[in-house]
Amino acid sequence: MTHTANSFDDGYGVRKMAHKVAAVGRFVGLLGVVLVLLSIGGLKFTQVEIDALKPIIEPTPWLAWMYPAFGEAGASYLLGVVEVTTALLLMLSPWSVRAGIIGAAVAALTFFVTTTIMFAAPIWETASGGFPRINGLGQFLIKRVALVGVALTFLGENLARERSTAQSRTDFSSSPPTVTLSGSR
Repeated sequence: MTHTANSFDDGYGVRKMAHKVAAVGRFVGLLGVVLVLLSIGGLKFTQVEIDALKPIIEPTPWLAWMYPAFGEAGASYLLGVVEVTTALLLMLSPWSVRAGIIGAAVAALTFFVTTTIMFAAPIWETASGGFPRINGLGQFLIKRVALVGVALTFLGENLARERSTAQSRTDFSSSPPTVTLSGSR
């Protein structure tokens, strides 16, 4: 049996490549989530978006309470503040594990709630025969399923970082370093 030399054969090359691909994927995923939250969150402060939210929020029982509580503009502004703040927290996540945990948790919740609108709003394209053909709103909402997954991945990674950071602090504080003097017996 002959063996052809290949950079993928040694395992180390594969691991190195896998780590690089994962790092690029993590960066692109974080960038994508941040861009979505910043752009859509920023739009929440415009009249166009306030009007665009009406047919989405009104038929959704778990969101409709926001209109009587805050008004149409106030509800949109609140969503915008949450989305922009979440993006900023995620932007800080490489330097702050807690910002990453909070940002990823709020992002996952935000995208999950947005995804659940599919169960209340009309998303089926009736002109094309209905289910399984989805309209523009359905296309917008179904993409949020992937964003829930990306946000949950970031949450898990940040929780693992927090645990390892806390563990290293615990290890250090529970066993102080010993000092030995040379020449002492």
